[in-house]
Amino acid sequence: MSKPVSTSSSKTKPVLIVAGVAVAAALLGVVSFTATKPSSPGASGSSAVAEVSADPQAGVYAELEKYARRDASDKLALGRADAPVVLIEYADFKCGYCGKFARDTEPVLIEKYVENGTLRIEWRNFPIFGEESEAVARASWAAGQQDRFWQFHKAAYADGAKEKGFGTERLAALAKEAGVPDPARFTKDTGSEAAREAVRKDQEQGYELGASSTPSFLVNGRPIAGAQPLETFTEAIEAAAKSAKAAKAAGQ
Repeated sequence: MSKPVSTSSSKTKPVLIVAGVAVAAALLGVVSFTATKPSSPGASGSSAVAEVSADPQAGVYAELEKYARRDASDKLALGRADAPVVLIEYADFKCGYCGKFARDTEPVLIEKYVENGTLRIEWRNFPIFGEESEAVARASWAAGQQDRFWQFHKAAYADGAKEKGFGTERLAALAKEAGVPDPARFTKDTGSEAAREAVRKDQEQGYELGASSTPSFLVNGRPIAGAQPLETFTEAIEAAAKSAKAAKAAGQ
């Protein structure tokens, strides 16, 4: 997991997604979950599996389900707005573990669950590594305005991409690689107040939740910290789908 800079807001309330072996936070009471750090500083991701109970409701907090926007016009989301399961990802394009998830795990989840309508993925820009993080977050939003967010996402998370930095020329090159059709609009949108506000909104939501590392996830109200192995996500998604199916059958 990658660690962030601290937030200066005194009004944010850490809730659930927090790095460490075991952490606690308050929603309607005191709740906790266990997350594991990568096995070593040089590891490309966590080698340990975060626990996901066989009980579909274990580790799930109803208040956190409300963070899913389910906005059909959201250009930084993938999958049906009415999918039974929503995975929200809080990530930074300069985060190595986020890149590992994007390259190794996310494509499998898309093929297995997004394409059959089970899963929706909602991206939240959570830049924590300074000016370049902020700049590439705004650029990703700008690419999204031309329906090229996920192509930009792929280019920015390609193996070795972050080592090249995210300066102005590099962002333009990534936009070209992503097939953004109007470079001038991309540049204008990247520097716009609308881009800054969109990133700020995502960032504030992450801090409100208590996110203290990237990547951090919510799966229908179940927090998952770090670039966990594929099975952690498949188990969480399948448990959430099972629970959603049962709720629908019960008429909830």
